[in-house]
Amino acid sequence: METQKKFGLIGKDISYSFSKKYFTDKFSQPLFNDCVYENFDIPSIEEFPNIIKNNPDLKGLNVTIPYKEAVIPYLDKLSEKATQIGAVNVIRFTKKGKLKGYNSDWYGFKKTLEPLLQPHHKKALILGTGGAAKAVAFALDQLGIFHTFVSREASENAIDYNRINATTFDNFQIIINCTPLGTSPNIKEFPPIPYEYFTDKHIAYDLIYNPEETQFLKKTKKKGATIKNGYEMLVFQAEKAWNIWNK
Repeated sequence: METQKKFGLIGKDISYSFSKKYFTDKFSQPLFNDCVYENFDIPSIEEFPNIIKNNPDLKGLNVTIPYKEAVIPYLDKLSEKATQIGAVNVIRFTKKGKLKGYNSDWYGFKKTLEPLLQPHHKKALILGTGGAAKAVAFALDQLGIFHTFVSREASENAIDYNRINATTFDNFQIIINCTPLGTSPNIKEFPPIPYEYFTDKHIAYDLIYNPEETQFLKKTKKKGATIKNGYEMLVFQAEKAWNIWNK
């Protein structure tokens, strides 16, 4: 029997996972019939070495919330972009058996934001400060778009939600939700920002894809904003991950 190539996803509470369905569908094609994809749902990152030890046929992994930053100390090396971003969502098993971390989130985000941009889209607010937010910030840097992080508590690198007002919306034309607020099953949740200031000059981008239209997107759509969910970004980052695993 031919050896199977195993790929998988590291995360916590990931039964809903996009990656599992996406790659299982991909691997159902005859070309990939020697590949399988598995969810590794772990309560803490300390379990990560056991997954590596117990699955010697692993060829590559995706990483999702909440381990995109926490996994880094367990890796042997990082790509240049993953180092700059400070977050990993793809792990490649090198020919020498080393674990190398990459980031394809930034690529997926950039590919899907770019077609929406108009000349007046100069500045972005990033809601959240986790691994996905860092990848988004990197992509915005690549596009030459100034950005500010928003967090529940103000810090050296972020303003808090109370600082957002009408003037903020005059200055920032792109608002990106990188928090989990509104993800199924908690679909009534949304980031605490003043939605009345959205206009048709704004882009509202939500990294969440389930539900397809979050409360964040529904509220901004009512104000005429251009809206985008995270589904297409996930497709682009998944295909980028596949290319990285098969280098």
